[in-house]
Amino acid sequence: MPLTEQADQRAAIAALRQDALAQAGDALRASREPIQMLSRIVTGLTAECRARGFPDDLISAEIVNRTIGDIDLRRIVEQDSQYDYRTLADELGVALPGELIAGQRATGARYQELRQRMAALERDLLARGSDLQMYDLGGVGNPVLRAWLSADVAQWGLAVPPAQILLAIGSLDALDKTLRGLRMTAWHDVVRPGMLFPTPGYAVMVWQAQSIGMEVVPVRTTPEAGYRLSPAQLAATLAEHPDVRALYLTLSNNPTACAYTPDELRALLAVLADHPDVLLLADMAYVGTGDPAVEQARVQALADYAHPAQIMTFWSFSKILSMTGSRFGWVAVGDPALAQRLPVAWMNTLAALPAEWQLRFMAFYELVRDHPELRAKLRALYRLRRRALIRQLDALNRQTSLFAQTHAQDDGTVYVWARLAPGESILSLFAQTGIAGVPGSAFGYDDDHVRLSVGIVPVPGWEAVAE
Repeated sequence: MPLTEQADQRAAIAALRQDALAQAGDALRASREPIQMLSRIVTGLTAECRARGFPDDLISAEIVNRTIGDIDLRRIVEQDSQYDYRTLADELGVALPGELIAGQRATGARYQELRQRMAALERDLLARGSDLQMYDLGGVGNPVLRAWLSADVAQWGLAVPPAQILLAIGSLDALDKTLRGLRMTAWHDVVRPGMLFPTPGYAVMVWQAQSIGMEVVPVRTTPEAGYRLSPAQLAATLAEHPDVRALYLTLSNNPTACAYTPDELRALLAVLADHPDVLLLADMAYVGTGDPAVEQARVQALADYAHPAQIMTFWSFSKILSMTGSRFGWVAVGDPALAQRLPVAWMNTLAALPAEWQLRFMAFYELVRDHPELRAKLRALYRLRRRALIRQLDALNRQTSLFAQTHAQDDGTVYVWARLAPGESILSLFAQTGIAGVPGSAFGYDDDHVRLSVGIVPVPGWEAVAE
């Protein structure tokens, strides 16, 4: 393509970006779902550019979706001296037989294997007297899978028996149902129970809590503290708000990618020990994306706590194993009495967990249990992409000075948390670079910050950081 024609097309795409932002306007700023809205804007722009006949490689360079955290296994192109990541979709059973991914034909062997495992598992459950096609009076999942997940959390040092493992359609669903169950049982006599919410944080929890009449008590963390809640902040907030009944804490934070150290967690737990009516809702969605030894030490701080009944941990395969669409999640309830009371929320929402979903969950769990190398391979991919994205942001910043800080200097999750330069915003970032991120306000913070995901699409220049 002649350079003048390419330049004209780039200018046309830039104009389309500006128009899309102008049309979104106040609706974007006021949206309760800014991540999804921004993603829809990007999707619409991409479709418009294709309709105009612009080349795909130019479109992908000028419109980059860094809003959603999911890794699209079908769009992986990277490889390094240790791994060929392009085969992950096939290895995880996502790729269909004969599907073309990154120029290679998938065998589909794992796709078929998962379905064979599902049939074998259903036969085994029937032999045990458990028919998933019948109404599940407990509502929280079959006992075999719950026993497996109990053993899974035990590997992290947490002793939670199978009866205290409640399955859910992803950890987000587990959090929602747990809050509902707590509101109707343990907190029924509190007029407006509070939930302490460190910001920036995963703000869907705010919506969930407010939707059932809880008071959300935000506590703003600082860049100097690594965007982590301090024991002093926790103690002061609990003293000021005696109706707080829960602390929501993401061990490896979304959006900042900053993680609590074991000592920081122990200090927070020491404060909670003086408030036995306050539960710790520990979101573990990203535990498994970082260094295993470091993460083990972090979770061990929870395992060593003298009052395990105060702790609930929420787990998911969505991010750590890129199974977002499958929605595999569960909650490990530290208090056996609460574990008996909470299923009321499961029964009054889902009534019974879907049979096919449970069987697929079990088959996939067996697969990754039998192939632990898959977890290591995914962790390596996340690390490669995160390093590549930081490298790209540093290069862009030398050209544009858009950022005051390109990342928060922590290495975990699938995000980069950047601070924008004075006067800049996600709108100017998108207008100048084509990179769509999520504003800090979507996480209860300020719009001087932006979360950028390594998911969906690879990062240009990844070859430079591949080992």
